[in-house]
Amino acid sequence: MRVHICAVGRLRAGPERALIEDYLTRFDRTGRALGLGPISVHEVEDKKGGGMEAEAALLERAAPAGALVAVMDERGDTMSSPEFADLLARWRDAGRQDVAFVIGGADGIAPGFKARADQAISFGAMVWPHMLVRVMLSEQLYRAASILANAPYHRV
Repeated sequence: MRVHICAVGRLRAGPERALIEDYLTRFDRTGRALGLGPISVHEVEDKKGGGMEAEAALLERAAPAGALVAVMDERGDTMSSPEFADLLARWRDAGRQDVAFVIGGADGIAPGFKARADQAISFGAMVWPHMLVRVMLSEQLYRAASILANAPYHRV
């Protein structure tokens, strides 16, 4: 199952980018044997200032046709890391070819886009900067692959 991170904004060089690249490399290495990956990042930017609706249109185009769409939203489902790993495994085992994790911009994701999503996932009730959500999602994807591979990275 190919994994896509579709996000508003361009990630510049710096500590967040280094962390994301490290976790995505680890995910690819661990996940491929499990039928997870490759992983790719699709960055979109609304240069015309159209707000959430314009960003939603760009995000929709960034996600592959037919992909399961999981939006990252503070009102989404919260789950443990093992539950997240199980969710990925269920999607994979159901024959999903692509899953797109969608991260909105500073104002979030347009309500209409959220309503059409297959899943909404939250990292808790707090609001996180969208660039940090990328870091946390990348780490949780690697952690999920590690859990599914019975690797020692995840400890209870």
